[in-house]
Amino acid sequence: MGLFEAAEHGSVFLDEVGELPLTLQAKLLKFLDSKIVRRVGGSRDIQVDVRILAATNRSLVDGVRQGRFREDLYYRLNVVPIEIPPLRARDDAALLATMFVERVGRKLGKNGAPDVSSRA
Repeated sequence: MGLFEAAEHGSVFLDEVGELPLTLQAKLLKFLDSKIVRRVGGSRDIQVDVRILAATNRSLVDGVRQGRFREDLYYRLNVVPIEIPPLRARDDAALLATMFVERVGRKLGKNGAPDVSSRA
């Protein structure tokens, strides 16, 4: 049983979809259009009902412009885009880091946040 078949009535998360070679992009697009899979070595088609979640750290728009990403696949995947800026572009990165350090510290029985002011 393959990944899409095993996820029947659920979700499949495709990480780094921007890294897929064009040949696999074509196969993914065909699946998205038909929702049909065939097991490796199988002889029959299997209809599946799955939700696809895809992520990438690349600009797919740039990939389309440069011919590295299929435009038709981009529009099929770009239904509900959620853009999350990198930590370096966020104002709350230091607050998040402090919160996580304090949380781990409490779990380990340590009190207070570490002094990171003297570290480079």
